[in-house]
Amino acid sequence: MPPRHCLEQLPLRPAVLSAPYLQRPQFLARATPAAAFSTSAAKLKNPNQKKGTSTAGPPKKGVKGLRIKKNAASKETGRRPATGERKQQRKRIVLSNTNALEVPGLQDLKAEDIGDAHIQGKVLGIPMDPVVDQLRAVDAFKSNQGWGLFRRPAMLVRRETVELGKLISAVHADDATAQKQSFRKIIHGERASGKTTLLLQAMTMAFLKRWVVINFPDAMELTIGHTAYAPLDGTNPTQYFQKNYTASLLGQIAKANEKVLENLKLSQKHTLPISVKEDTTLLQLAQLGAKEADVAWPVLQAFWKELTAPSGEEALARPPVMVCLDNISFILNNSEYIDRDAKPIHAHDFVLVRHFINLLNGTAKLRNGGMVLAATSGSNSPKSNALDFAIETIEARQAGAKDLPTWDPYKKIDERSLSALSNAEALNVKGLSREEARAIMEYYAQSGMMRRTVDENLVSEKWTVSGGGIIGELERATVKYRI
Repeated sequence: MPPRHCLEQLPLRPAVLSAPYLQRPQFLARATPAAAFSTSAAKLKNPNQKKGTSTAGPPKKGVKGLRIKKNAASKETGRRPATGERKQQRKRIVLSNTNALEVPGLQDLKAEDIGDAHIQGKVLGIPMDPVVDQLRAVDAFKSNQGWGLFRRPAMLVRRETVELGKLISAVHADDATAQKQSFRKIIHGERASGKTTLLLQAMTMAFLKRWVVINFPDAMELTIGHTAYAPLDGTNPTQYFQKNYTASLLGQIAKANEKVLENLKLSQKHTLPISVKEDTTLLQLAQLGAKEADVAWPVLQAFWKELTAPSGEEALARPPVMVCLDNISFILNNSEYIDRDAKPIHAHDFVLVRHFINLLNGTAKLRNGGMVLAATSGSNSPKSNALDFAIETIEARQAGAKDLPTWDPYKKIDERSLSALSNAEALNVKGLSREEARAIMEYYAQSGMMRRTVDENLVSEKWTVSGGGIIGELERATVKYRI
């Protein structure tokens, strides 16, 4: 038991305790008491204190000092790109690679070989003079294709190429009394299957046969609202024309078909806003429309009327015509243009689009023979239910099916577009065969772009990896492959 006197020394009443003992226990007592409502002197700052002068002085020798000037305008260190320079760089086409090896024994495609089955599965060069320049003039080459990987432009003659070649040769019938034929095709297939390249091959064969080739490189440029347009007087319902695009198209036609058009003279009289001499050639007529955008559409009408006139002798002879359009989905919907009531204008209300649609469905005839080709695109194209249903119906009709597909009433459809595609034929671009895949891979190896031995195992592997010979995937898995 603790001693009793220890407890007696503790006070029994709180009044006896001093004030600090009532506020906090003894072990929490502060070492230094702080005054209420005050701040320590270390945290105060005199607002009236003058700014001290720096005694550091200039930086020492060998030490760089940073001096930033206030309100100093930033100076441009580079040159601004000129108008259209970036677009030109983006669409720049490279057709030769000096680092690639020249393929020994590479033969050029000849006019007499067009449509012949013995060239199927071979890689043939595109004639440099003048076909390559003509293809460049009509914008047949695309920047996303692999032309810049090889020494010179060449193409693989596939089954679809031979099929189009036979149709082109059929136009040149030996019997002069027979009416020349015309063909209308919609080229479709999987993405990267080579639809645009097949268009290029068709134009190559047409140039070799001395046809007049007219090409719409991308239908998107007609409908996205990037070119000037205006209503055409005297049309009901209102039709619209695009003068700048029409002038550019005439310039493209004149440059690509110069050798053919310079020998063709006018056979009819035309009422044009500009004076035209009687002995004017079709080349000069196209060049006049290319220079004056305001008269481009009337000139194009006169030019087309001359091309489709009955063929005569010598200077009045008229060659067959090939008209191509890529990315057809863009002209099967409403465009980005608006009318006076701020409503979207349908693509078929533009005279250039209407002219091509009339050729595709057979309303406008090619009297001297020719071919109309329209290709779909799987990389950059809007959805068109009318196009999908039309292709499905055409393929069923070509296969001889009795029960044609019926339209799903719960899907939205463009009736104008569906009727425009009803009379055309379909050409499905599938994957390459194993023999065609081996031929193109051997060309890659001979060019030095694929450093592997081409054997059956490699061909089978790459053919399978590319989804059954899809040419774009095959090129990506071989030439463009990087570890």
